[in-house]
Formats: sequence, C-alpha cells, structure tokens
Amino acid sequence: MYLLLLFIPAVLISEIIHNDHYVTFVLACIALVPLAKMIGDSTEHLGLHFGATAGALLNVTFGNAPELIIATSAMNAGLFTLVKASITGSILGNILLILGLSLIAGGFKYKEQRFNKENTGMQTSMLFIAIIGLTIPTILSATSLNSGTDVGSNEQKIQALSESVAFILLAVYFAGIIFTFVTHKHLFTQNREAVELEIQEGNSIGNSTKNQQSMMWSKKKCFIILSFSILGVVITSEILVGTVSVAAKEFGFGEVFIGAIIVGIIGNAAEHGSALILATKNKLDLSIGIASGSGTQVALFVAPILVIIGMISHHPFTLVFTTFELISLLLAVIILNWISHDGKSNWFEGVMLTCVFIIIAIGFYFVG
Repeated sequence: MYLLLLFIPAVLISEIIHNDHYVTFVLACIALVPLAKMIGDSTEHLGLHFGATAGALLNVTFGNAPELIIATSAMNAGLFTLVKASITGSILGNILLILGLSLIAGGFKYKEQRFNKENTGMQTSMLFIAIIGLTIPTILSATSLNSGTDVGSNEQKIQALSESVAFILLAVYFAGIIFTFVTHKHLFTQNREAVELEIQEGNSIGNSTKNQQSMMWSKKKCFIILSFSILGVVITSEILVGTVSVAAKEFGFGEVFIGAIIVGIIGNAAEHGSALILATKNKLDLSIGIASGSGTQVALFVAPILVIIGMISHHPFTLVFTTFELISLLLAVIILNWISHDGKSNWFEGVMLTCVFIIIAIGFYFVG
C-alpha cells in the first residue's frame, strides 16, 4: 500500500506541468489512498499508547480527516452537490460494498461466520437516526419551507434547522462512544479483545511475525507521520477538487456520480482492504466493525462537522439531500439490519449487499 506514495510526487508534477486534468485527477485519487492509510495507522498506534477510550476519540478526530479535508476543499470551491454525494457514497460504500465483499471473501473460506449482534445492531440504529436527521431538513425544504414567497427567510430557516440537527447528531455520536467504552463496555469487550489479540499476534497486513512491541510506533513517529499525512491530504485534495469538473466531463460522469462512487470511496480505501483480509481470517467482528463503524462515523460525525465548518468558513452547508440519496441510504440500512439481525453470515448475503450497491451506483450514474 505504501508503494502508492510514489503517486504523490507524480500528482504534484502533473499539476505543475499543467498535464491533462483527467490524468491529474486519477493520480490524485490514487495518491489519497496511501495517505489515508498513514493517517489510520498513526491514529491506531497512538490509540495503543493512550488506551481504548482515548483511542476512540483519536479515531473520531483524525480517522475521518481525509473525508473532511476533501469535503472542505470542495465546499470552498462551491461543489456542494459533490460533497453531499460523497457523504452518501461513503456510507453506502462502507455498509454495502465493503461489508458485502467482506462477507463474500469470508464466506468462500468458511461456510458460516458469526459476529457480535450487539455492536452491529447499535451501528444500524445510529444509522437510522442519522437518516432521520437528514430526512427532516430535506422534507421541509421541499414542502412547507418551499411554499412561501420569502426565499431568503426560508433559506435561513433551513440553515438553522440543519445546524440544530448537526449538533444533535454529534451528541448522539459521542453518547454512543460513552455507551460503548464506559457504561456498557461489557457488551463490546470481546470485540476489543479481538483487536488487541490481533495486534499481539502480529497478524496485521505485512507484519505476520512481529509482536506488539516491535510493531508499535513511538509517539513521536506517530505524530510526525500523522502531520505529514494530513498535509499531504490537504495538498492532494486541493488538486483533486480543482480537476474534478473537467475530469467528470472527460470521463462522461456527472458530478453526483464522481462524488458518490469515486470520492466517496477513496478516503477509506485502505480500511476497506483491511476489512476484506480480516474476513478471510474469520475475524468478522473486526471486519464488520470497520465497515459499519466507518459508515456510522460519516453519517453522525463527518456530515454534522461539515455543517459546522460551513458556519465558520461562511460557506453555508445544509443537510438537505436529494430524494434519491435518502431513499438509497434508507434501503441500504434496512437490508443491513435484515442481514445482521441473526449474528451469522454467509457468502450469499455478501452477494446481495454488493448487488444492492451496484444497482444504486448505476442509479447515481443516470442521476448525473
């Protein structure tokens, strides 16, 4: 994965020499993958130094940095449609595509796999809350707040509603962290112990023979790599956003498709690979935790934070999404809840999740 860091100087050179925009766009997309992995790895190792609860907070703070930075750059460029599509696509990519492929990968090796229903059930419930939070501003924007003649006043009401909902969703997310790591941690102890055992056994990608001490990075190394990675994401994101419009025309894709299917997935591409490998090791709790947990973070943390960033940067961002996006999210969470309710899985359930994502992706292509 780290070999892809070679694409960072490649995208910089492509930008300096004013190469074709679609070439620069592709290079930027690839370059973001190892940068996202470096952020995730450094955050994970810092979590080992500071403990489970602090690690969870670090993950919240830095784990979603690629999505937040890309979205902020796009907001500053006025690409609000792309930002909202990337939020939708990131959630769908995690809970449908990545989880589906993980179940397929694990199901071909094991006839049946089991996982912690408590964790998956909580993630699904939180996703339902997030969808409700997105639905209310969208419905009011299309109905009662769209019927008056005072357009400016209605827009202010929609913005105020979005900001109120954003703070509520953030409160739910942090309450979920307290529930998981403090008041009801016994329900999720087995899953965290599995993570620690995985590290102790040295079964992470490319380090199967090392023990925990030799694998753990120093705090100084973690902060240096984290700082470098975030700086790299900032620069690469600016280049990506600057080329996305032209690249979309070159490839024949609409802005919505680019945001949902391409930008929405690349920010977590490194984690996606880990989820697949863990599923083949029969560590489905960890695989599902990565997929559904990432989807929940985007819905309850990234989207509300973008509203707040919009307030601060004077680029108002609302939680008004399209009907197609909301219905896609609702159907995705329903099928996720249906498949995960029994605490066991097989490869065919993974096929169903993956096919649902492909159907929705085709829909995004025709939306624009």
